[in-house]
Amino acid sequence: MEHKGTVYFFTGLSGAGKTTVGGIFHRQLKARRASTVLLDGDQARPVFCEDIGYTTEERRRGAFRLFRVCKMLSEQGIDVVCCSISMSHEVREWNRVHIPSYYEIYIKASPATLLRRNQKGLYTAGKNVVGVDLPFDEPQHPDIVIQNDGAETPEEIVARLNLFLHMEV
Repeated sequence: MEHKGTVYFFTGLSGAGKTTVGGIFHRQLKARRASTVLLDGDQARPVFCEDIGYTTEERRRGAFRLFRVCKMLSEQGIDVVCCSISMSHEVREWNRVHIPSYYEIYIKASPATLLRRNQKGLYTAGKNVVGVDLPFDEPQHPDIVIQNDGAETPEEIVARLNLFLHMEV
């Protein structure tokens, strides 16, 4: 039977640690499975969503584009680590229905931590920012929730995630 890829979706607000944790997870996964790709929302936006803006509806359309690519890659036997806010329940539900091997990993951080990390300056600008003036539908049924306020290193978080997923590093 042909191997179908798995999609590992890291979601959370900007600054929660999706890209950091997802990047480490991707490197470890790629060491075991060569057919593995990383799709980061910030890097994918200029490729798939250059023609759309940052309103709630435009972000929703962009998220669907990104996850259709994830689905297409997984159907070809490629494991996908996707790090993106993808702020709506509708998008996450689509993923669960249309991507057979799908894990949703919710990286959560307190508002104080998000403000402290604020590398992009988004939380001080506050225009079209998910979690500030645009709604963030907190995931209702993630496979795992990781509180990332600095009590664990990103490597420790990934080790815990690997245990949850029954993966050997």
